[in-house]
Amino acid sequence: MDKTKIMNVLLSDDQQFVQSPTLLCRSSGRWSPSSSIDGAWRFAGPATHDFTTFFNALPVRKWRRYTVADSFGIHLEVRGAASTYSQTRADSFSRYTDVVEGTSRELPASEAWQSYDFDLAYTDYDTIVSFMISCEGEVELRNCYYYAEVPEGSVRDVELALCTTTFKKEEYILRNIGLMRKDVLGSDNAVAGHFWAHVVDNGRTLDAEALSDERIKVHPNDNVGGAGGFARGMIESMEQEPRATHVLLMDDDVVISPESIVRTYNLLALVREEYADAFVGGSMMSLDEPTDMYERMGFMRFDGVCDRMHPTMHMDVLHDVASVDDFDVPSYLPGCADQEQQYFAWWYCVIPMTQVERHGLPLPIFVRYDDVEYSRRCKPRFMNMIGICVWHSPFFMRYSGASERYQTTRNALIAQYASDFAPLSDFVGMLYHWFYMEIARFNYAHAALLIKGMEDFLKGPEWIMRPLAQQAFMDANRAAEKMRPVEELDGELRALGVNLDKLTDWIIYRDAPMSPRERRLSELTYNGHRGPRSYIVEGKVAVIDAFDFEHGLGKLPRAETVVAIDIPNRQASIRRRSRTRFKELHTRFHSLIKELHDREDELKEAYSSALPQMTSFPFWKEYLGI
Repeated sequence: MDKTKIMNVLLSDDQQFVQSPTLLCRSSGRWSPSSSIDGAWRFAGPATHDFTTFFNALPVRKWRRYTVADSFGIHLEVRGAASTYSQTRADSFSRYTDVVEGTSRELPASEAWQSYDFDLAYTDYDTIVSFMISCEGEVELRNCYYYAEVPEGSVRDVELALCTTTFKKEEYILRNIGLMRKDVLGSDNAVAGHFWAHVVDNGRTLDAEALSDERIKVHPNDNVGGAGGFARGMIESMEQEPRATHVLLMDDDVVISPESIVRTYNLLALVREEYADAFVGGSMMSLDEPTDMYERMGFMRFDGVCDRMHPTMHMDVLHDVASVDDFDVPSYLPGCADQEQQYFAWWYCVIPMTQVERHGLPLPIFVRYDDVEYSRRCKPRFMNMIGICVWHSPFFMRYSGASERYQTTRNALIAQYASDFAPLSDFVGMLYHWFYMEIARFNYAHAALLIKGMEDFLKGPEWIMRPLAQQAFMDANRAAEKMRPVEELDGELRALGVNLDKLTDWIIYRDAPMSPRERRLSELTYNGHRGPRSYIVEGKVAVIDAFDFEHGLGKLPRAETVVAIDIPNRQASIRRRSRTRFKELHTRFHSLIKELHDREDELKEAYSSALPQMTSFPFWKEYLGI
């Protein structure tokens, strides 16, 4: 048997861990970097320090499922006061850490560093295992890690290439390049000799020559969106020397932990044959609340909306740490079949090159649905586990009408007609819902963007295959609703009876109840845009969240004016009803729906026939000019 290190016990003073130290260790005393030894950490005593956490517990069930490893241990290097080591465990029922009976070991006081290796006991009931140190006084730890014993010769050759596509996000990119260079390439982990990074600079704002070296390459690129940037990264990863076996696609506006990359590499090196072609996904943690796991895996709902598989989970709570790795996709339950339409988003997604060879490159659709469609086209197995993640700003901080109404409309239709990526989803029904919702909220600009997305889809694959994506996105951005700082609108808002000093999240986000009759009247009249004008209540103002995807409709019926407020960005807009604008948009929308139905077979044939060319290497190389 071979002994191989699979994950480090992570101790770090990076910002997300300073804000949320319980991601690393739950302690009854303080802990901090040692002032005397680089890489060592001091733990105060008398105290107990529990490492059964999101980053430092070993997800033993996942390692056993995905890899050839079946025997595990932990290596510790300790000096200082006398202490007691104990193994811990937890499962999806656990609320508090369990100490495994018979595993406690006394570690005598020592001024010199002492090394210990302990076997880890586990049963089929254990989701995670870890350890705690109870110390009588101050102790120091360094170079602690988990290892696995695997059959001789079972470690795979892995060459991992990271690709990140950036557009003027220098703050994030420069930080992440520095971390990769120092803590991945500069580390003593196995990945250091088998890691490359390709930074595709769609904004051409980075100093490529200064930032590039043998292992990290910056590629100036035309602004071809995320799809084009990641296609470039896949090509560069395949053509590098040595050729990458896996490509890790990662957003630019994220904060990384290099340890996630270390663990990803080790997972790929030990993966079972049945998971050799699987995707690896990293969790999206919140930059605002670093312990909150916002999303790990998504799926396409019946109504055509992208959704996350589970709600926000709190990685400072032991129960959530254990239960998230035990999560069972309930697609076998009645009414849950759409959850089989799973995908990994490209904020952190590892794709084997065997999948790229077999299924090609992304669709040339700039942004939105490129990652969803690619997962569904490849239909891989999926691997994920605690401790592999990035931190990302929340979606509600980054709403874009151009993305959510124009790009999403156009690209959802392209993806379904090209590869039938979500056969259980009703995208036409989704368009009806979104159109009604935007009209009901008097957001005519975004209703028009939805219509524009339909019009461009109906132009056929020849249109999207031309290098027009950037211009189309820029045009959509210009056509999107213009928000203004709330301070600029204060006088107009007060005239409407809306006092900014009195507004709170609760007032803006809460919805109002609707009776079945009120709901039906609102739907039939498009919230007063047709039918008797007496339906409208003169002077009624509805104050809503500007970008709520699903809710807020209960406050809208019979309103004369809508005030839409973007709380995180302190912006707002005042929307006034226009029957003239509604009539124009309603006529265009239903004309396009009819054309969509009339040309359905023709369009499916055109897009599906074009798919092999649109996703081919020759097409993308010409498209990218390489």
